[in-house]
Amino acid sequence: MSNKEFSEKLKAGIELAGKRMLEEKALRGEDIIVSSDGKAIERIPASQLL
Repeated sequence: MSNKEFSEKLKAGIELAGKRMLEEKALRGEDIIVSSDGKAIERIPASQLL
């Protein structure tokens, strides 16, 4: 497996894990903590990000 193939598989796995996390948090009515510019920290309902 080349480095490019490995990188693509790793990226796909991380994206899938993130999507599953959002789905689980949305089912439980939980929020996600995000920081867009490194300064402002916000709580956003997971359901809004899906």
